[in-house]
Amino acid sequence: MDPVSSIEGRAIPYGAKNVDTDVIIPAAWLKTISRDGLAQGAFETVRAQPGNVIDDPEYQGAPILIAGDNFGCGSSREHAAWALLDMGVTAVIAPSFSDIFSGNAFKNGILTVELPQEQIDRLMEVAKTDPISVDLESQTVTTPFQDRFTFEVDPFRKDCLSKGLDEVGLTLERSDAISQYEKNQAQTMPWLAKGTEIAA
Repeated sequence: MDPVSSIEGRAIPYGAKNVDTDVIIPAAWLKTISRDGLAQGAFETVRAQPGNVIDDPEYQGAPILIAGDNFGCGSSREHAAWALLDMGVTAVIAPSFSDIFSGNAFKNGILTVELPQEQIDRLMEVAKTDPISVDLESQTVTTPFQDRFTFEVDPFRKDCLSKGLDEVGLTLERSDAISQYEKNQAQTMPWLAKGTEIAA
């Protein structure tokens, strides 16, 4: 997982409310266990509509998505986070998120930023013409027009995102302590070791 610090660039002014995970990545795309190629199916029903903002060349490769209230509701599919990452999105800004989606996003290195609707409205307007910057360290979203919005983030999630640590990475950080524990256990409880027979 790549570390997250500052995310800057164009933002897709999507803005729709109650976008569920089936909209983000339809069920037909869940047959894969690979994270690659899911961008092709991302927002498939939205992209079927002429003139949709997701396919607008103006926002191709945008690292930020601006959405409406309750983004990521519905089923708990992790593919939704994978699809966003495959699109190049590493930050989603919305008034609120589904808890499960927010957790999946965090575990895959996507920063979810909650801001009040009036600030979302302002960012939607700016995004039509100019880039937006999201800074995890200072917990701010800024624009070239001196807008500066602060957001809250769980300290544990902030630390993990800034270091690029997923659950495997967190475990590996403790590899020395784990090795020492296993060594001590092998000495004090040798019968638990593989291949060791219990004496009669």
